[in-house]
Amino acid sequence: MNKTIKRSEEAKTVFDRRSLAVDYRHLKSILKEGMTVLDIGCGTGAITKDIAKIVGPTGKVIGIDNTYEVIEHGNIVYADISNLELKTVDLFNFETEEKFDLIVGARVLQWMTTVKEALQKVKSLLKEGGQVSFLDYNHNRLEWVPQPPLTMRRFYQAFLNWRKDAGINNAIGTDLPHLLKEVGFKDIQVVPSHELYDHKRKDFYERVKIWSQVAGLEQITTEGYMSERDRLRAIEDYDKWVDEKAVSMTMFLNEVRGRI
Repeated sequence: MNKTIKRSEEAKTVFDRRSLAVDYRHLKSILKEGMTVLDIGCGTGAITKDIAKIVGPTGKVIGIDNTYEVIEHGNIVYADISNLELKTVDLFNFETEEKFDLIVGARVLQWMTTVKEALQKVKSLLKEGGQVSFLDYNHNRLEWVPQPPLTMRRFYQAFLNWRKDAGINNAIGTDLPHLLKEVGFKDIQVVPSHELYDHKRKDFYERVKIWSQVAGLEQITTEGYMSERDRLRAIEDYDKWVDEKAVSMTMFLNEVRGRI
């Protein structure tokens, strides 16, 4: 199984603000006109629609996500992009006669407990010589400057423990090259894509406060990893720290590519 996370209206906002240029910035180098592309875990399709614009009218892009609300939202917002199709379906239930030149996934494998099986499924959907690109984190290497309040550090450790106990790989961005090789991919490349947020960025505050949103996950409390009081205190203390003291945050992110 894969960990289930409730996606709120706030989550839609997080997805909508993403773009290919900022949030999958090296992928453009392998996109070509006329390509058929599958984007797994596409959210609202904000990045997917940018891919569709690059592959052009002779190309086609399908985005899939297992959450109906985000796909429905994307189908409304990006209805005018004719070579883009967004579908509500889990990767393992996605069936098509079509084969793809390129399959991508941004920040999606980090939520899967069945990564090898997912990679095997992806492999079956590629054309001969087709390529994959996955962009994902090593959450064990998150860096804040200066250190945030102890309450948030405790929440973050609880978050990592919650993920680990669910069978999720917190270091997937680092381990992915080995997993791709194990399921038969070749020509594997790692493109460092770390995210540095500092005051030079206009979106500094909203991006660094992502952890306040993550701390909104009630599962951390209901599943016994932290008290409700401590979780809420972590959010309050962290928001104040971001507003008054935060200098930077670095999230360690790799884009990993491979071919069949």
